[in-house]
Amino acid sequence: MADLKLIDPCNRYLNYLRISITDRCNLKCIYCVPRDQIPRLSHDEILTYEEILRIVQVGVSLGISKVRVTGGEPLVRKGVYDFLRELRRLDGLKDLSLTTNAVALKDNLKKLESAGIRRINVSLDTLKREKFAGITGMDCFDQVWQGIERAREIGFHPIKINIVALNGVNDDELTAMAQLSFDHPYHIRFIEYMPIGESQMGNGPLLLAPEIKKRISVLGNLIPVRNAANDGPAQRYRFEGALGEIGFIHALSHHFCDRCNRLRLTARGQLRPCLLSDHHEDVKGPLRSGCSDRQLAEIFFKAVRHKPSDHNLSVQRPSRVCGQMNSIGG
Repeated sequence: MADLKLIDPCNRYLNYLRISITDRCNLKCIYCVPRDQIPRLSHDEILTYEEILRIVQVGVSLGISKVRVTGGEPLVRKGVYDFLRELRRLDGLKDLSLTTNAVALKDNLKKLESAGIRRINVSLDTLKREKFAGITGMDCFDQVWQGIERAREIGFHPIKINIVALNGVNDDELTAMAQLSFDHPYHIRFIEYMPIGESQMGNGPLLLAPEIKKRISVLGNLIPVRNAANDGPAQRYRFEGALGEIGFIHALSHHFCDRCNRLRLTARGQLRPCLLSDHHEDVKGPLRSGCSDRQLAEIFFKAVRHKPSDHNLSVQRPSRVCGQMNSIGG
């Protein structure tokens, strides 16, 4: 299958797979979890590590070269460090990273390092302890921040801090979050809120990247940074003299669908061609029925054929994706 590549009808070459290994999380963020907790997937419903490794190996044979492991919170799943080590060993996989809420980061950095992880994204929507508890349902800001700082000290790089920008929640901290980039080598990334699944968020006005950029411009001029070959959709900038960077992910205000190179494997074994669409292809069923690698490859191609040219969310009339983010993986 070495001569076969994942090229969709819009001629986009898909080489990036995001994998949700669990729907479990040790936080209950207001934009991710409904007030009435959704039922968790049973053990049998979630792909085993062996199944995920086989799926990724087939994907790599089709040109997948970049993988990000997500959740839920990936560090709550038993055996994750051995899994990451096996994933790192796959021949042809060039880029492996992890998204985490950092609650369990500090005590497990050496395990991540030994598993071959050097690049992490941390979800952190506030720098205020009380507000952190209000957003996440847990009073553990200190251990999250200590985990981020310790990761920096031992050489993890880049460390990207993802902030979901929310009107009336953390919009008063945009400048303080951007200020972090002056004294720390962190990549501060502002993400427009995307209405995915059931959550505790209302339907108020959205806080979009142009407004965020305007507000933080009081800190100085934003200098564009050229994207590298394996970079994601963030538009990158830095302030003059800053150690770190600023990034904006315009999911709604200026979507990046025309250059999207991603597929997503959900915790329940669905291959999704687009985060902001409910269309998916079942992988788990055929896998557990004894399908061949060639048949698994065809599921990849089927998903690719159904990748939409763009998503159907808009700023004026945002619809809502039915699937839950904790199972899809952001």
